[in-house]
Amino acid sequence: MNRRGAMLILITLGLLSTRALQAADGPGRPPNIVFILIDDMGYGDLSLTGNERVQTRSLDRLVREGLLLTQFYVASPICSPSRVAFTTGQYPARHLIHSYLASRKRNRDRGMRDFLDPRAPSLARTLQQAGYATAHFGKWHMGGGRDVGNAPLPQAYGFDESLTSFEGLGDRVLPPGGLSEESALLGRGTIRRAPKHQLTEIYVDRAIDFVENHRDRPFYLQLWLNDVHDSHRPSKEALARVASSDHPLHQRFHAVLDEMDRQLGRLVRAIDDAGLGEETLILVTSDNGPTAWPRYYKEGGEPPGSTAGFRGRKWSLYEGGIRMPLIARWKGTIPAGQVDDQTIMTAVDFLPTLASISNADPNSDSDGVDVSSALLGSPRERRPAIFWEYGRDGQYLRPGAEPDRSPNLAMRDGRWKFLVNEDGTRPELYDLARDEREQRNLAGEKPELVDRYSKKLLGWRCSLPSLDASKP
Repeated sequence: MNRRGAMLILITLGLLSTRALQAADGPGRPPNIVFILIDDMGYGDLSLTGNERVQTRSLDRLVREGLLLTQFYVASPICSPSRVAFTTGQYPARHLIHSYLASRKRNRDRGMRDFLDPRAPSLARTLQQAGYATAHFGKWHMGGGRDVGNAPLPQAYGFDESLTSFEGLGDRVLPPGGLSEESALLGRGTIRRAPKHQLTEIYVDRAIDFVENHRDRPFYLQLWLNDVHDSHRPSKEALARVASSDHPLHQRFHAVLDEMDRQLGRLVRAIDDAGLGEETLILVTSDNGPTAWPRYYKEGGEPPGSTAGFRGRKWSLYEGGIRMPLIARWKGTIPAGQVDDQTIMTAVDFLPTLASISNADPNSDSDGVDVSSALLGSPRERRPAIFWEYGRDGQYLRPGAEPDRSPNLAMRDGRWKFLVNEDGTRPELYDLARDEREQRNLAGEKPELVDRYSKKLLGWRCSLPSLDASKP
């Protein structure tokens, strides 16, 4: 079954909520919020968006009981800047984080900070100040790790509790590997060792404990998983559950995906068993598209993970690198089984949107807009345009397949998507209403539109800070 067919079935079978859609500022306490961010999951990796090898029953269930937005965008095709956008409500390049955070030298060579400034706006802090209990469990990657031992702990950004891994500091659980050994040398937290296939279960255990310990007050739970990022190291039991006819690379990926889905099912059941299903907004998406290392094309023919036919993967500003499914479930408030293929939403919208839903004070300097009406079931048109920058000066990771290598700047304005390099080369214009797969470049046919968008996009790029300019 193709992606659109699955969506049409969901629309047909979805039943409207048993009570009318209510405004976020209605009676009673604000909702609990659980934000699940999956690492490197492609648009087509859910069974409801096209995966025929694994049934992602837990995530599919959330859609049957809630909403699927099909035009949701992350702010970058790579982890660190993508996470900064969710956190701050601002484009990550404003914080000099436009690729993944690495060692001090590597960061400096690419004109990047070593960590997100703790004075930056923070979704968790916004909710904490509104009375929410807050926790972060899972991957961090906004500072700390490698040789960066002076990065702030998650608590500096508004979290009461945290448990991270080798891409963050504070209490953490470390799988085998060189990055873990570098992390252990930094100290600054209680360190636990575990094989990679146990990490999601450990994070979910902590998440369930957090839910049970805070059922009597609003809470914000950020569960950012290390799965399904490679390397894929499933347990023997998980590997045995998936089709052995797959190439070993894909079989291991599907085993990790299946186990992750099972673990997320445990968390959702715990929320519902605690009687919190109608008091909790659950959000699920991915931080960027699926992996694209060149070695996969040599070893397995194509990398594991699916974009559902969209062009591009991780490290690309084509749709497959930045367009993700966004699932939202809030029983009794969000209409069940709804698919919204009209609303355009992006990661920087999270802070103003969730602040509105929780009656918190939003960040007045956000690059995002409040799209809470769409998140609660009423599609809307989004303005203004959305902008992307990925990497500078060519010093960034690129997909293994040449057709997936995009220019390093992009914008979306309604139906139009425009890409160009920061030096003005390679202008590409696509009509996404007719060409979602970005196969027909209309730049040569619409010079006036190209000129207008070039000025707008390159003007936005020129407004961004550089490391040298930011020095005192």
